Order: sequence, then C-alpha cells, then structure tokens
Amino acid sequence: MASQTITGIPTSRTNFTSKYYVADFCDTTRQKASLASRKQSSTRGKTNHGSVNDEQWQKPLSKGQIYTSSNRSTKRALFRNGNTNSLVLNSSTRNFSRVIVRQSLVEQTAVDMKKLVDFLYEDLPHLFDDKGIDRTAYDERVKFRDPITKHDTVSGYLFNIAMLKRLFRPDFQLHWVKQTGPYELTTRWTMVMTFMLLPWKPELIFTGTSEMGVNPETNKFCSHVDYWDSIKNNDYFSVEGLLDVFKQLRIYKTPDLESPNYQILKRTATYEVRKYDPFIVVETNGDQLSGSRGFNDVAGYIFGKNSKAEKIPMTTPVFTQSLDSDESQVSIQIVLPLQKDMSSLPAPNQEDISLRKVEGGIAAVVKFSGKPTEDIVKEKEKELRVSLTRDGLKPKLGCLFARYNDPGRTWNFIMRNEVLIWLEDFTIE
Repeated sequence: MASQTITGIPTSRTNFTSKYYVADFCDTTRQKASLASRKQSSTRGKTNHGSVNDEQWQKPLSKGQIYTSSNRSTKRALFRNGNTNSLVLNSSTRNFSRVIVRQSLVEQTAVDMKKLVDFLYEDLPHLFDDKGIDRTAYDERVKFRDPITKHDTVSGYLFNIAMLKRLFRPDFQLHWVKQTGPYELTTRWTMVMTFMLLPWKPELIFTGTSEMGVNPETNKFCSHVDYWDSIKNNDYFSVEGLLDVFKQLRIYKTPDLESPNYQILKRTATYEVRKYDPFIVVETNGDQLSGSRGFNDVAGYIFGKNSKAEKIPMTTPVFTQSLDSDESQVSIQIVLPLQKDMSSLPAPNQEDISLRKVEGGIAAVVKFSGKPTEDIVKEKEKELRVSLTRDGLKPKLGCLFARYNDPGRTWNFIMRNEVLIWLEDFTIE
C-alpha cells in the first residue's frame, strides 16, 4: 500500500483528556466530523495491530497503534507516529479514506459555530435573489450533493443555483439552522419552484434538510448535502428522486383567484404539511363532503344578497367540512377576500348563513385530481389519517374537502382537489 503523511495535525500530550474525530477525507479535506471524548493512553512507543469494525472507530487510538477496517472493500489503516507531529495514512486510494483525527482540547482549531449559524440565517434567504449567497464563505473545493445533482467546486455549486433560477422561479424558505456536530450545521428548508418552460407551469415542491460541513482549517463550508423528505434513497444518483421530480410535472388547473395564504412546512411522498394564516368564510349547512347543497346560498351572499347589496370577489377553493367521522354535521364554505375583516363585511340576509373567522393552524393535505365522488373523498381522508398516525402526528377529528375548479368547465383529469386534516402539536424537525 502507498503511504501518505498528513501534516499539520496537533501533537498528543500525555495525561490529559483528548478528543477524537472520526472523519472522511476527500482530497485531504475534512468532511462530516463526529466527536467522541476519550482519555489518552499514557503508553508510548508500543505498536499494536488489530482489525476493528465501524463501531470501534471511535474508541481511543493509542500511539503507534494501527486500526484496519475489516468490513470494507478497500482496507484502510491509520498509524499514529508517537515521535512526530504527523499521521501516516495507509490506503489503496487517497479519496474518501476513513481516518481518525486526534486533536487535543488545548490545541484544537477554534471555529465560531454560533457565528456561522447567524451567518446562514442572513445569507441563505438570498440563495435565489439578485444578491445571491456569499461565495467567499465556501472552500473552492466544496462537496455539493442532492439526490439528482453533484458538484465538487464552488463554481459548480453556483452554476447549479443559476440554472435553477433560469428554469424555475424558486421560492426558498429557511425554517431553522442548528449545530449538529463539532464541524457540522444542519438547516431545514422549503423550496417551491414553478417550471416556466411548460405551458401549464407546474409547481414543484421540495422540503428537507441540508448538512453543511465546516473546514476547521479555513472556517469555511466544505460540504453541502441535501436530504429530501419525499424520498427514502437520498444518495446520488437517486432514481426515486428523479421520479419524484417527474410526478410533480402533472397538470393541476388552479384558477387565478385569491385563496387562503399558507406556508408549506413539509412535503412527504404522500402529503404536505401546511401552516395556514387566518381567513374568513361565509358558510351554511351542507349534506356531504362531495355535495353541493347550500352552495347557491353562500354564493348568493358574495353576489350581492347581503345587507349592503355588496358584490364580493370570488375566491378559491370552496370548502366542505365535516366535524366528525360520521359526517353528522357538514358545512359548505366560501373563503372571503383576505383584505376583508369581520367588522367591514355586510351581514347575510338569510338566518342560516353565517360569517366565521378560521384561526388557521397546521394542516396535513393530500392533493388529487379526477371527479371527487363521496367514496373517493372518504378514501383519501382514510389514507391520509393512516399516514399521519404512522408518522407519529396527531390528526384532529373531522376533515375539510377543498374544490378549486368549476366542475362544469374543467376536465376531470386536471381538477385540483384536496383533503385537509388539522393537526395538533406539530413541530418541524
């Protein structure tokens, strides 16, 4: 095997607590460091050999000891030279060699991770705007990966951002930034993109986390790896990820009308989690989730049948809501324009019509097309409720069914229908 000496790593000292970092080296650049505190052995000058599995990599490395990975196709070994300030790396390949880097508490490189957290909160929202991100915060050789994209330089990373800006209109929303390792930060985000090249301009939604590695020698980011919530296989190249992109290119016809404001917090393979702002509805009694009983009454209110004879602009969607699983109480609702408030709205002329403010909140949503029969709507609610329970979420009783299209003027296969279930105690992790 060829040997490579890695210099510039702090020397050991006897009789004090040390920190051992298990790290991947890519062209001698440190990636994804994980930390385990261990006490240093006071033995000097002894050389022991032994094979270990992956779980043993974080055990203390004595001076002069060689560890080899017995369960990897490429044998890797690390030799700690007790007389010099260097590590000797034995490997058949120089790229992505798994090594143990020993660094003392008193000599470790100082990295202000809190400062980098604050920096990302300020910098990442500019990912797709004219200002852009600060490229000086990244090493020239930076590892960027998502399930379908791969770049190894900061120039390639910025090229990928520019390409997305040209093909889509990305809306990037940063939810939080946390330190998740000694040299690692994790972000959670939502990205909504409109594909401008297709006539129907489909909306592609991705949510997930990014693990961002920090090079302690430069205090710059040396890796950025994305993980999507909607797929299981996030390794590059993921066929599952490519299929997830293609399935979002389907046609849904959404009318160019005002609708309640919401923010997408998470998108899984089967549903979205949205945070809705408050909105006002005019409502009356209905008969079933897919039914239209009472629609003419609430539509009459916005067309001028109210105390001021005021005509109010039409919005979307039309909701029907069931408060329990038996549909013993169903209402049909039209959302009113967002600039309206309860004090400025005219009173209904009919006693069985009322105005109500919906306080908003967190809802899980499943989207589907086709003619929404009662059986289909109930089946979609059942499937959604099962998925939420499986994922550890807490769905409330009842549901809403949202219809975005005029059934008499829209082909069934491009209709946008949604089933919503309000959630309790949701936190985005």
